[in-house]
Amino acid sequence: MTPDRPLLGILLMLGFCVLAPLGDALAKIIGQTVPLGVLLLARFGVQGLLLFPIVLTTRRNWRLSGRVLRLAWLRTALHIVGIGAMFTALRYLPLADAVAIAFVMPFIMLVLGHYVLREEIGIRRIIACGVGFLGTLLVIQPAFSSVGWPALLPLVVAIVFSLFMIVTRQIAKETDPIGLQCVNGFMAVAILLPVMVIFRGSEIELFQMKAPIGGECVMLITIGVIGTFAHLLMTWSLRFAPSATLAPMQYLEIPFATFIGWLVFKELPNSLAAVGIAITILSGLYIVMRERATSRLNQVTPP
Repeated sequence: MTPDRPLLGILLMLGFCVLAPLGDALAKIIGQTVPLGVLLLARFGVQGLLLFPIVLTTRRNWRLSGRVLRLAWLRTALHIVGIGAMFTALRYLPLADAVAIAFVMPFIMLVLGHYVLREEIGIRRIIACGVGFLGTLLVIQPAFSSVGWPALLPLVVAIVFSLFMIVTRQIAKETDPIGLQCVNGFMAVAILLPVMVIFRGSEIELFQMKAPIGGECVMLITIGVIGTFAHLLMTWSLRFAPSATLAPMQYLEIPFATFIGWLVFKELPNSLAAVGIAITILSGLYIVMRERATSRLNQVTPP
């Protein structure tokens, strides 16, 4: 068993919080000229190709069968939809707003955990979910008034990735995380490529085939590398520090996204969105602290 090294775990999670919005910023830039299908194909293809040598050299378990294989296909489909919705949202929304709205996911996870996994949630966490969702609406409102329905796409991202996490929970103990991500990449290519070829004459952008040129190729590969490495940093961070220690740090992704959005696109949330972001962060942190307190109480309370 790997001994806890909280500082290393925190630094790895910090790296994730920087890389994730950086990858989103690059997707926002290149998404203006490269069709969504090509962007997704490159994102997942690079992921599979990068992780495959690691899986082989470390002899990790990547073979899936039966129930796990079926859930892995479902997980891959959810991953495609989630990233596709986020990349589309970034074409219309400021980076910080899109990331902040997607952070409604912890609240959705609590609700789905209660109704799908039969997990208990107390009244305080229910209230925190309501307050956090109100904060999210404050971010959505000015965005919706300016860009319309695309402002709702980060909510789709949050719902889809909540389902993604629930499916992942069902198979996490039966799979190696890096092996699963490698297979996830190749499964996504196996889903996307045939569909794009069959419907390539369609006017729907997802199915449009356009070969990237020049710097677009470099940027697509960079997005794939950043996305893959960011996920690995998150996975590795959990090896060295408990999730209760790392969960509050994930909210650092929002200020990093705000800074990158200002630096690259000269975007800043307006006052109403800024208030909503603050409410969302505080509500999420409250839920994290309640989860930590409940976990500690369960550990000391005799059965």
